[in-house]
Amino acid sequence: MQRISFRKVKASVYHIQPTEDDILHFSLDDLLPDGHTMALNLSLGTLSLIANSRDNSYPYLLAEQQFTASELCVLLPLLKHHPHYCPYEVLLASFNNGNINEATIERSRNRLYEAQLEGIWDQEMRPVRNVLSRARLKMRAFSIEISSILETGYVLMRLSERKRMEA
Repeated sequence: MQRISFRKVKASVYHIQPTEDDILHFSLDDLLPDGHTMALNLSLGTLSLIANSRDNSYPYLLAEQQFTASELCVLLPLLKHHPHYCPYEVLLASFNNGNINEATIERSRNRLYEAQLEGIWDQEMRPVRNVLSRARLKMRAFSIEISSILETGYVLMRLSERKRMEA
């Protein structure tokens, strides 16, 4: 029999108690099975897929992904807008400011309009698209796709069976 030895290690552990505003819950009804919820911890940057046990006595974790601050800036408006699409100007406002309100959305809308007139719309949206592509890969762990809607914005959709097999 192999002997296992344990060493005592002195460590400092800091526990940060999240507030109610730090964790947002999303049911995403048409994307998740009944009894499943997405929990977005804003302070840790984690998105978790939580399901209830068969007898609803306790929740359990099915999947979890860590997102960067910039990825959270584009993911949060997508989650909040679901099941509808999230317009480009909302994503740009969130990406650039982190805080979305009517004034920042209007500024982003005007900025995109001017960029379209000048022929530099793609350059204006490139940083948002780059971050969305990283977030898209992470969302596949939940069988959710971030899909582009031509000249409109982005929407959360169920990952196709073919793409689930590839992931």
